[in-house]
Amino acid sequence: MIYTDTRDNSVQVSFKTAVLNGMNEKTGGLYIPVEFPKFSFDFLAKNTTPSFRDISFEASKFFVDGEIPEGDLADIISDCYPFQPKVIPIDPVTYVLELFHGPTCAFKDFGARFMARMMSYFNKDEDTPLHILVATSGDTGSAVGSAFHNVPGLDVTILYPEGKISPLQEKQLSTFTGNVRALRVAGTFDDCQKLVKTAFTDTELRKKFRLSSANSINISRLLPQSFYYTYASLHVHHRCPRDSKIDNPSIIVTVPSGNFGNLTSGLIARKMGAPITGFIAATNTNRTIPDWLTTSKYEPRPSVQTYANAMDVGAPSNYERMIAMHTYEELKELLASYWLDNDGICDAIKECNTKTGYVIDPHGAIAYKAWNDVKTSAMADLLAGKENDYTKPGLSPSVPFWAKKVANKEAVGIILETAHPAKFGDIVKSQIGRDPVLPDRLEKVLSLPDRSIAMSNKYEDFKEWLENNL
Repeated sequence: MIYTDTRDNSVQVSFKTAVLNGMNEKTGGLYIPVEFPKFSFDFLAKNTTPSFRDISFEASKFFVDGEIPEGDLADIISDCYPFQPKVIPIDPVTYVLELFHGPTCAFKDFGARFMARMMSYFNKDEDTPLHILVATSGDTGSAVGSAFHNVPGLDVTILYPEGKISPLQEKQLSTFTGNVRALRVAGTFDDCQKLVKTAFTDTELRKKFRLSSANSINISRLLPQSFYYTYASLHVHHRCPRDSKIDNPSIIVTVPSGNFGNLTSGLIARKMGAPITGFIAATNTNRTIPDWLTTSKYEPRPSVQTYANAMDVGAPSNYERMIAMHTYEELKELLASYWLDNDGICDAIKECNTKTGYVIDPHGAIAYKAWNDVKTSAMADLLAGKENDYTKPGLSPSVPFWAKKVANKEAVGIILETAHPAKFGDIVKSQIGRDPVLPDRLEKVLSLPDRSIAMSNKYEDFKEWLENNL
């Protein structure tokens, strides 16, 4: 498989180069495959859903073709995924895809573990360590720290915005030892991301250190997230005729979206043949992409702090990949968009629990509310000519090609639940009246000491720290 660059399509590199470099230091562009191969008809048409590991292995073979022998790849996949996603029906046309069953209770575990093992595989013959820089607005950092902890030849520095993530998330980030450490940055996630991106394009710094990224900037974090879209859509495709009595329904996936890497992974899965009709991009007050889909003007802005902090991104990196993979017109056909403010997030957590009994986190709550509104009346109202004000919470006034399928009750929905609700216990408790159950693996980190290091949001300070400490 050959990979190119979102800013220069004449670039052609191997998977190994794309993984170890993270992004193109010369252009600042992000790597994407030059083509998206499709699963075979026989694989997709099996009477029962293939296992998650089988899907992961079959998809990975495309992406690492010619670079990793199948035996080694099978071992990597087995090591990556001692856990799997779970699909939970909460009403006849709605399924929750639980992505929090990994070691850090967030969807980032799926990509981070794959990436760590790929980097270790490709780095095994090197004499110097590969330094991983990662910016996080919540769950990425802990997933990366867990996935890379004590992996030989790899060194990890995590940057997170001080005071802008949940206390439990900060505990997960700030308590690593050994080859993983965390910097608490005086600023926003966008400041953290800018520090990382600037380091990657700093020629002087890159002469001293081998640098790579573990954000969804890195293609090896992004590609494995496509695995669970394929798994979930096939699973729902097989069972929904029994649940909803709808023959061959359109499957709409609602994705909590911040840096838009997760949604981009969904677009990749669809290109590869996953039976997904379209997507709803569900976000918080940081509504850069919904506004773009409505107005055609892409205007990054400073991020705003919300209860769904992993989506507090005002300048989403994967916008570049989305427009490299699809034209603007194609994306408007594929995507609906929806956003909520903090009050709406709280109401959605309560509504989900009251109506379905399901306990959901703030990010999944936005997805729940988006799909629930779309399937009940919001999309039908839009088709009937009702004008939505895109500057106010709710469904943005952009009509995808699948809108009539939803309005005619010919669709089912998959909601991505990207983090365990216990990671946002205070907010969830305030709405449902009780603490969400705390998994043992989260409870253990609460007693660990904080080892985070204070850092300004100035690149000169960050560069000096790297030079003195790596």
